[in-house]
Amino acid sequence: MTESSEQVVELSGKRALIVDDSKSARAFLARMLEKHGLEVDTAETAEQAIVYLARTRPDVIFMDHLMPGMDGFQAVQSIKNNPRTATIPIMMFTSQEGELYLGQARALGALGVLPKQVKPTEVSTVLHQLRLVPDRRKPRLTAFEPGNAVAQEAFQRSAATMSIVGGAGNSTGSSTGGGSDAATPAQPSGEPPMTPAQLRALVEDVVRDQVSDLRRSVSSLLDEQMERVLGELREGFAGTATVVNADPVGEALFDSHEPAPRRSRAPWLIAVGASVLAAVLGALWWREAETGRSLAAQLAESREVQAARPVAISQGPEAGATGLAAGSAAAPAVVGSESVQPVPYGEVPISGERFEMLRHLLDDLAERGFRGLVSVTSYPGRYCLAGSATDGFGLVEADAPLSKCEVLGNPFDEQLSLAQREPLALANLVGTIRQRSGGAIEVQLVNGTETQRVAAYPDPATSATAGEWNRAATANNRLEIRVRPQTP
Repeated sequence: MTESSEQVVELSGKRALIVDDSKSARAFLARMLEKHGLEVDTAETAEQAIVYLARTRPDVIFMDHLMPGMDGFQAVQSIKNNPRTATIPIMMFTSQEGELYLGQARALGALGVLPKQVKPTEVSTVLHQLRLVPDRRKPRLTAFEPGNAVAQEAFQRSAATMSIVGGAGNSTGSSTGGGSDAATPAQPSGEPPMTPAQLRALVEDVVRDQVSDLRRSVSSLLDEQMERVLGELREGFAGTATVVNADPVGEALFDSHEPAPRRSRAPWLIAVGASVLAAVLGALWWREAETGRSLAAQLAESREVQAARPVAISQGPEAGATGLAAGSAAAPAVVGSESVQPVPYGEVPISGERFEMLRHLLDDLAERGFRGLVSVTSYPGRYCLAGSATDGFGLVEADAPLSKCEVLGNPFDEQLSLAQREPLALANLVGTIRQRSGGAIEVQLVNGTETQRVAAYPDPATSATAGEWNRAATANNRLEIRVRPQTP
């Protein structure tokens, strides 16, 4: 049995899970893992991975970071908080990099970070450190072992005749002394030396492997770029009623392989493709322009309301339950210079649409030459929940009485780490705005307390329902953005 066959038997039963929304990235990493004998399962989202782990336990997980829905950091925290999956090793497989990101990943329980354009040697190193592959200490040619003593003697005789180590010196006898010694072939010690043919075969195998890995890397990169372009085209056509059944890129590729009489269609296809591309770019530009005008109008309205009716910013804990609650009936989106964004239960305050709104607001302030403070404060709400820390918490049914509430609080917000409250994307955004404005715009991140409320909770002594309590909790679970210009 050769060394390669022994390796396959030794690795039977080892399983890896790849979680990535990119089809090409999953295929690229899966090919590398399958070369080491691992069975590979894949998931497009973190939610699919959680469902998979409920019934299957892989030996290692490769987790992407940026995915629709739950991101990679949230998935790692959920897996590590579950006692049944906490011991599964996790490697982040993402284009994110840097010491700060590596520290955040390790703080949540990941072992390390692998880049998207990972090399086969890096994958081998990780699998060896996790003891998922054996330690290869035998040279590649030792897989050949002569089956009997006669073959062993013949193999040693041919190796002694022409060796890349000792050469062919004095292979024939000399007429002046030492002839008998020269005629006697040297006995090799340990492994037999390689012949030129064996060395050439070894070099060809190494070069072939390197060329194959390079070809797969280039193919994966092209597939990823093509998926990104096609995804942007799909988003551009999502809002239109016309359905395009033809693929311009595929038609162009098909026509390029047609016989000569049909090549006359190429100019027409190029014109159609250019028109479609121009329409998509126009739609994207129009959407960005509309978004910019909407944000500018909101900022102008905020300034006008602030000038007409200023609102106090800093209120103590006592005022949080009275002064802020006084205007909770209307619950306006913008109060003076304060923008209030509701945060649903189970979501990170500065994420998703709220992060995009903050990014657009800071970009607009930087373009207008604004100088001052932008304060971003997150306030938690107290929800009526049922469940446990092991199985998770959920909102109690709306028509149920308050006595059905097993927990009145916000365990999700309490368990958020610093890396989740202030993600890497937010830190990069704050640094970029500070650099663009030359330090004129200061962004302050504050964690508010539960006592500063905009809606009062119902009295538990009354016949209030869980739905009435959670409506007040939803209003109090919010993100407030205050813009304060610098005083002259």
